[in-house]
Amino acid sequence: MNKIASCLALIFLTISYSFADDAKIKAAIAPLELEEVEIIDSPLAGIKTVVSDKGIFYASEDGQYFLHGKLLQINKDAVVDLSNLPLVKKLKEVNQEAIVFKAENEKYAISVWTDYTCPYCVKLHKQIQEYNKLGITVRYLAFPRAGGKSAVAKKMETIWQDKEAGKLFDKAVDGNEPESAEKTTRVAKQYNLGVQFGVSGTPAWVSDDGVVIVGYKKPEDLLEVLEMQAQLAKKADESKEKESKEEKKEEKK
Repeated sequence: MNKIASCLALIFLTISYSFADDAKIKAAIAPLELEEVEIIDSPLAGIKTVVSDKGIFYASEDGQYFLHGKLLQINKDAVVDLSNLPLVKKLKEVNQEAIVFKAENEKYAISVWTDYTCPYCVKLHKQIQEYNKLGITVRYLAFPRAGGKSAVAKKMETIWQDKEAGKLFDKAVDGNEPESAEKTTRVAKQYNLGVQFGVSGTPAWVSDDGVVIVGYKKPEDLLEVLEMQAQLAKKADESKEKESKEEKKEEKK
């Protein structure tokens, strides 16, 4: 009984210490005026991940140091980008509201933040069938370059809310813009997530594991990038599995 009580006390102290660290970090970053701040553990000892409306940052547990940049995990056979993993769940949610151009023989699926007033997004859209023919399913997420509550955003909201969203997007690309919606619920959500991912222009692609590919890519070039990412992911998985087996062998000795 005493052993259980000691364990519970230790857990309580650990949780209390964690909350204290979070409070220190929030107090330290207050001048930065970040909103929707969520502090979670990071893979690095002594470092916390700070998820905010402006993106992902890292902070020391005492709140004295604040970092911004990519977080890479170096395995024996591969380098894995862990930077946007805390946002992957949100990405999966907004993908449910994306305009999807599905490949018949799908090999890859990728999302792209787009704006029908962007010349390179128009160029991309004119080639959508070419992406599909290569086995790439493309999911459109809204990113009005003028902002999540702009006039264009309200028109994009009308498109994204419509059952025939793909056809409305086709018309908008050709200059036939829809009526404006009163609110920008879906568009604002997709736009804000883009900002969290560090997107500042369109088009901007994002894989399901959170890796951002900036700018327009020809269909064949995008396929090459996706194939390379798939190979790296496979190497990373194999490396993890190998390390796990080696650890188990060491434990048996």
